[in-house]
Amino acid sequence: MPCIAFRSLPHPQPTPTPWPATQRGHQQPIRLVSQRVSLVPALPPLVKSTLNSASLPQYIIIYYFMSKILKNKQTIFSNLFFFLKSDNKSNFFSDVLQKYKALEKSVRVEEIDGVKLVKNLAVKMEEMFRRKSEATRRLVEAAEEAHSQHEDNPDLQYEYFNAVLINEVDEEGNNVELGGEFLLEPNDHFNNLSVNLSLSVVQVPTNMYNKDPDILNDVYWSEALNKVFVDNFERDPTLTWQYFGSAKGFFRQYPGVKWHPDEHGVIGFDSRNRKWYIQAATSPKDVIILVDVSGSMKGLRLTIARQTVASIMDTLGDDDFFNIIAYNQEIHYVEPCLNGTLVRADMTNKEHFREHLDKLFAKGIGLLGEALTEAFKILSDFNQTGRGSVCSQAIMLVTDGATEMYDDVFEKYNWPERKVRIFPYLIGRESAFADNLKWMACANKGYFSQISTLADVQENVMRYLHVMSRPKVIDHEHDTVWTEAYVDSAWCVLNVLMQKNQGILLGVVGIDIPLQELMTLIPKHMLGIHGYAFAITNNGYILTHPDLRPLYQEGQKRRKPNYSSVDLSEVEWEDKDDIVRVRLRVLKMHNDYYYTDIKGTPFSVGVALSRGHGKYFFRGNVSVEAGLRDLEQPDVALADEWTYCNTEEQHEHRHLTQIQAIKLFMTNRRPHLKCDRELIKEVLFDAVVTAPLEAYWTGLALNKSENSDKGVEITFLGTRTGLSRTNLFVPAEQDFLTAEDKEGVFNADHFPLWYKRAAEQVPGTFVYSIPFSTGTQSVGNKSVVLASTAIQLLDDRKSPIVAAVGIQMKLEFFQRKFWTACRQVTNRVPHLCLHVSTDIDAFCVLCLVYVCVCVCVCVCVTTASCFALLSAQRSRGKTMMVPCDTEYPAFVSERTIKETTGNIECDGCFRSFVIQQIPSSNLFMVVVDNKCDCSSAPLVTMDPIEIMYILLKQPALNAVLAPCITFNLVVRL
Repeated sequence: MPCIAFRSLPHPQPTPTPWPATQRGHQQPIRLVSQRVSLVPALPPLVKSTLNSASLPQYIIIYYFMSKILKNKQTIFSNLFFFLKSDNKSNFFSDVLQKYKALEKSVRVEEIDGVKLVKNLAVKMEEMFRRKSEATRRLVEAAEEAHSQHEDNPDLQYEYFNAVLINEVDEEGNNVELGGEFLLEPNDHFNNLSVNLSLSVVQVPTNMYNKDPDILNDVYWSEALNKVFVDNFERDPTLTWQYFGSAKGFFRQYPGVKWHPDEHGVIGFDSRNRKWYIQAATSPKDVIILVDVSGSMKGLRLTIARQTVASIMDTLGDDDFFNIIAYNQEIHYVEPCLNGTLVRADMTNKEHFREHLDKLFAKGIGLLGEALTEAFKILSDFNQTGRGSVCSQAIMLVTDGATEMYDDVFEKYNWPERKVRIFPYLIGRESAFADNLKWMACANKGYFSQISTLADVQENVMRYLHVMSRPKVIDHEHDTVWTEAYVDSAWCVLNVLMQKNQGILLGVVGIDIPLQELMTLIPKHMLGIHGYAFAITNNGYILTHPDLRPLYQEGQKRRKPNYSSVDLSEVEWEDKDDIVRVRLRVLKMHNDYYYTDIKGTPFSVGVALSRGHGKYFFRGNVSVEAGLRDLEQPDVALADEWTYCNTEEQHEHRHLTQIQAIKLFMTNRRPHLKCDRELIKEVLFDAVVTAPLEAYWTGLALNKSENSDKGVEITFLGTRTGLSRTNLFVPAEQDFLTAEDKEGVFNADHFPLWYKRAAEQVPGTFVYSIPFSTGTQSVGNKSVVLASTAIQLLDDRKSPIVAAVGIQMKLEFFQRKFWTACRQVTNRVPHLCLHVSTDIDAFCVLCLVYVCVCVCVCVCVTTASCFALLSAQRSRGKTMMVPCDTEYPAFVSERTIKETTGNIECDGCFRSFVIQQIPSSNLFMVVVDNKCDCSSAPLVTMDPIEIMYILLKQPALNAVLAPCITFNLVVRL
């Protein structure tokens, strides 16, 4: 699978190379191919029925929206459906297409250069990251300068703004100590939180005294950071949260914001325990954890030992490698299949080891010498082969004592270089063997800790981090450390971190970068309808990808487990002959992938371009005056999440809309605005070409006869540049084409769903669907049908799609017109044979044709469930979403099969049906024998069903893991 090659080398690289050197050549992009799944059996066709499926799309769309009806002319019917003809009148689609054709001399079709595109994107991201890095460097310099000029005063009395106590008053209405009046104002840049842009606040963990002299002294000198915080924000208004996590335990945050404890009055946040702090404070490391399971460790001691091991694992990150060895008179690997090696300390592997800790039990005697020898051998072998972190190494010893010093072992394996640090953790209150463990730590550049109770575990484990940070401190290294993406409240961010040192580790400063800021740099208009950009870390984990969804849809911002360590191969699967990845929509598509690294960071960026219309771009040219005039029409809107002009980088531009900024930039009234001139030129071109729509739609709205029953609610158009035009025919609460309708509007990472569906169809055809937001509602005025089609310019093999247009109409309106069409054929008054059913992505309309025959028109939009009428074969699609896989039925149309037939068994009665495609649409005509009562048959829904796996027994697990134990402990089922 080519995607496996996306994983980088197991250790961080100065200049990341996420793909092997043999595949780095941009002239040979990696290609992944998705395959269409056919679920319609190729059965012999029936004798042609009397139903002619010629023109339903034209009937619904052209008659009620797109064409101009010629009055006093008789409409010609043909069987069930009819064509409308109009003399010397052109329909709407032709008008728009002809408008593009009329400007043919001023336009050109260009092939997109994927290599150039991804390199330009990498340069933009590099520049953005550089600005954030410079902001942290200014904080580092200010902190070190302030600390160097400060002399500790054990009697210091100092009042500061405590994040929990600000604006709090006592029973008498007076400000509490460390509180005081603190001005807070809502700010949309900070997610509408009430903040103070002039001052920072200080948060102290609940288990620490907020007036401890050590804390007061560091809080006092760190006040100097306030000025730098404000200056950074003035220089770069795109900055969000800036902060300083002190080694003493407090956390200074800008802008100032009030913190609220939980229902127990506790705030458990301690910055020193956070992954970003640990990652910045220490270098990547290889760690062996030795845990004593001899008979003396029974009872509470073993419980404390388990918790100590778990806390040590919590301090390890994705750049670290580890293993756990339990010892008594024998050596026991906690995970036997990982004998003699180390694994990456990602969340999945740590969770796997944590489950095995409960299986430890104490018996026998402890032979520490053999355990130390085994640990040294593993670390030596791993380091010599170039695997692992290729940096710091350590042995964590969790025991209740050592009867000797084992200097012979250290002399053989660790002296005189002392490359491996020893960190003994003495479990229990007794100190009989403490001297031997202290000697081990001092003789091997480590640190000794004694843990007597479970409450002591966390604080004592964290002490080793300050020792591991000493090499960076002594060498005065100020390396920028970039973390993976994580979710904090409603923000998806990644941290930029730097260390500060003055002989000791003072702490870590950081800046949050919303991933949305990365996405605004992506030139979505150049990627095409199905193209996208993505970024990954040096460990192959996704930083940003359109298929990465870190939060559950239901619930309040609930995070998915392992959301920050999703491998690229989990969302970029290559289809095999025997396995096809099935999503909610199946589409045959060939993608070309281009990639490069982002210099100065451990990240890499890639773009995927779909072949065909996705590899070409349409460029036009009109006068600025004409373009600006048409851009300001009331029915025009631009994609909210696309960046035409960067209005965030300067405070004076923040109040501008994108259209206002474009006008100021193109008229040279704000030449310093950072705008994408090429994109703006194309937007102005599209505005001119589509300008006649406003008058056309207004005319339709005024002509009551063409929409007398108000069945057509909305008409809409979207272009490849993110420009959209919308017209409401019926004043109503609109939940379509709004910011809340994420699938229906242009987003930073995708085109609207109705636009993409239209582009997937053969040019000139219509695609019908029911929006997800209304699919589960009852049939009636609240359920709607979308119909859209793409406008494509044909130029030999170059065929870019320049726009898509469509309407939203009531489902009841669609049904009523269908009944009317039925009555034209049968001369009967139709009635409902079965109930009308709607589902997430399908709908069926039934009318009476003959006494015992029903007709069902099902919209099977690539994947759809046409309820219980069709007991067709099912395709099982599995998602890779954590914590479980799910499956769902998918009915997928095969366009090469025009007609097929089959039978359904209902309580011993066999019901025949025939399915026939309706040309120029994604609709199917289904004729069903009505002699059987199938009302008791359960409906087939698109609701996912959780797959409950049966775990493999241990020998089988070993066989699965054996080939890849060097990297991850992950079983893909």
